[in-house]
Amino acid sequence: MQADADFDKQKLLSKSFVFQALDDQARRELASFAHVKRFAAGETVFTMGASGQSMMAIAEGTVRVTMHTPSGREITLNDMQAGEIFGEIAMLDGGERSATVKALANCTLVVVERRSLLDVLRHNPQLSVRLIELLCHRVRRSDQRMIEIAFLDLPARLAKLLLKLTELHPGTTDKPLKKLSQSQSELAGMIGNSRENVNRCLRKWQKAELVSLQDGWLIINDRAALQDMAAVDDIKHK
Repeated sequence: MQADADFDKQKLLSKSFVFQALDDQARRELASFAHVKRFAAGETVFTMGASGQSMMAIAEGTVRVTMHTPSGREITLNDMQAGEIFGEIAMLDGGERSATVKALANCTLVVVERRSLLDVLRHNPQLSVRLIELLCHRVRRSDQRMIEIAFLDLPARLAKLLLKLTELHPGTTDKPLKKLSQSQSELAGMIGNSRENVNRCLRKWQKAELVSLQDGWLIINDRAALQDMAAVDDIKHK
């Protein structure tokens, strides 16, 4: 277990879009108040409804943000990687956590407490602007998710999700991944549907040779067909 001194917290904060708004001096000040926490894969960072007095910047690893429906179904809101921040809502308003966050892989987080960040915000209006931009981005993404759940059919939503996942690290837009490791339950949680429905859709696509299901991997055989499926549904619902 490494101590805080082994990490350059200022450098880690500079990787975040939000904290890039600070100059070096302000980042040094904020980093001096921040501390490092580590979580093993599968550990809970915080739960929905818990008191929130801090926000976290991901230095290493990946976390998953989830919520539970009244019926008990877990909905995946987002998977977040190094350079991203979370926990900003409860940190800013001093309220409860709006979602649950768990470590998908071993994670190193730089934790910034509410009191320290508010002090920095008072002297750095550009940081306030970045936080507003971040919150607006999250609201837009939430609105888009609700629109997709309400108006797009399952195949289009699933096609959109698979295409998005193939472009996440280590994949890129130019070099998307050709196979995915997410389980069908995880995919269902990401689009707000059931594992059974996702399984039926994937089995149908497998028969059509759009995808293959092999040894826990979902292999994309026909990316163009998935793109057409998503694009056609976009046009239909404009």
